[in-house]
Amino acid sequence: MKIYPEIKPYESFMMKVDNIHNLYVEVSGNPQGIPVLFLHGGPGAGTSPLYRRYFNPSIYKIILFDQRGSGKSTPYGCIENNTSKDLVQDIKKILDQLHIPKTIIYGGSWGSTLALLFSESYPNLVHSLVLRGIFLCRKGDIQWFYQKGADSIFPEYWKDFIEGVSDNEQNNILETFYKKIHFDDDKVSLEFCHKWALWEGRCSSLLPTQNVVKQFADCAVSLSKIETHYFFNNCFIQDNQILKNINKIQNIKTYIVHGRYDIVCPFKQAFDLYEEHKKSEIYIINDAGHSLLEPGVTNKILEIFNSPNELLS
Repeated sequence: MKIYPEIKPYESFMMKVDNIHNLYVEVSGNPQGIPVLFLHGGPGAGTSPLYRRYFNPSIYKIILFDQRGSGKSTPYGCIENNTSKDLVQDIKKILDQLHIPKTIIYGGSWGSTLALLFSESYPNLVHSLVLRGIFLCRKGDIQWFYQKGADSIFPEYWKDFIEGVSDNEQNNILETFYKKIHFDDDKVSLEFCHKWALWEGRCSSLLPTQNVVKQFADCAVSLSKIETHYFFNNCFIQDNQILKNINKIQNIKTYIVHGRYDIVCPFKQAFDLYEEHKKSEIYIINDAGHSLLEPGVTNKILEIFNSPNELLS
């Protein structure tokens, strides 16, 4: 299946959400259509015009926004007043601003985390969830990718990632990168921002692809600053908070799409969610890793959104 042709937003605006942050918000597709809210990954990755093209513009009212510090939102890369709770409240403000009483939510990777956190806070505002590359944000999930686990799958990429990190600093890679990326020396900070983004980009697809690596490189600064801020602080949630509160969304139909060979967020995270969420359906993509851009993942997302009545039931 092919994604839809390029479209432009019919509405875009900057939305002030506190005394620091202004969010870029855009709406495209059918003004009278079914609302679907797209939550990008990272945190810190930002949106892309490409993401509008996963939804039929004659059926859906497509809402994209750049989360705090990301993309066109300002201040760029800002971590002050930037927590999971803040982002959940931002979504509520956007829906209120657009007079949307209930929406379908799509979220991939960190976007799946945020979609679940929002839904557990405001279940009455959500028709259904379409989630890709599930990230439950538990301590073990973070450790897998930034300390021990993924390094065994991609040892050559890991070697590049930790180059210039002392033996002692390697005892806590996340803390080391957090300190270096948020260091006063801009040269050191930028170097480690790019290392961080390159590691994630290289690991995000089953087969090597420069398109995916470039996607991460293009947002290296915001991605690295905001991800380290969140992951160093356990995403500002309790460990396993999402599954502990899963009963709050047991009536929300949830579609889980996950690559079998996802190294960034291993498949067990998706399976754990599926096991706990009784109203979920799981689709294992056997020829994919983590990225939305992989053909099998793209096809399944398009297929799910081609059945709007199912998403509203």
